[in-house]
Amino acid sequence: MKYKIEKNTVQETLILPLYSRKLCTELYPNLYQDETAVRLIDQIDYDFSEAEKNSRSLMQRFGALEVAMRQNDLAFEVQAYLKNHPCAAVVNLGCGLDNTGKACDNGSCKIYNLDFPDVIALRQQLLPAGEREQNIPCNLKDPAWFDKIDVSGGAMFFASGVFYYFLTEQVRELVQGMADAFPGGVLVFDAANRTAVKMIAKTWLRTAKIKDVGAYFAVSDAKNELSPWDSRLQVSSRGYMMGYNDLKDPSVSGFFRFFAKVGDNGMKMQIVKIGFGGKL
Repeated sequence: MKYKIEKNTVQETLILPLYSRKLCTELYPNLYQDETAVRLIDQIDYDFSEAEKNSRSLMQRFGALEVAMRQNDLAFEVQAYLKNHPCAAVVNLGCGLDNTGKACDNGSCKIYNLDFPDVIALRQQLLPAGEREQNIPCNLKDPAWFDKIDVSGGAMFFASGVFYYFLTEQVRELVQGMADAFPGGVLVFDAANRTAVKMIAKTWLRTAKIKDVGAYFAVSDAKNELSPWDSRLQVSSRGYMMGYNDLKDPSVSGFFRFFAKVGDNGMKMQIVKIGFGGKL
């Protein structure tokens, strides 16, 4: 049975990142593998012709490499945390149809996938929760979801491509709330500077008729800009294109490696890691 995705719906916004992860798997097989994305694309009834046409462009292929590196980096941080906290909660904030939590499963952690109710409804059909896993419908900006996470063994939260849609004040409030609720936990997410966020946001901001791009979350120097939010925060960051991988794989051209350096250094594309001080 194929699951139909209608045009111009919230669920359609899940298609592009899913297709990008499939494209990454095909273009950069030595760097990235997402069997779930490949399988789901086959299960979804949707007109992929435009996405397939766009996938032949240079920028789309570099965009796919960005997606691959971002997901790999976040998975690296999750797995590193699980080495010291094997029974931790692994929490995918704004999960969409991403299966990174399951991909990092060590056999004893607890996996939580959080997103809006209509997204979780589709996820339940395509990616029903497995053992030690829960799909939780919620609004990330409402702290009611805090109580649904069992953090008795530790807590690792990650968000992929999520906070670009948050106002800076909303990210600050969420981080401060999480520091209160999850002492000893860790949050990792991707971010970029104001110039990059304007580029990322130009399409959806126009659609939403939003003019004040400057109010949206962007960061250049994570440690200096985010640490003042709360004295308990331990903030660090690494470039997400080349901070975890040198990209010296034959599938990546020298031109793309140059672009990756510009992304990390010029656009400050980074993985931000925030430790919440205190003990669980």
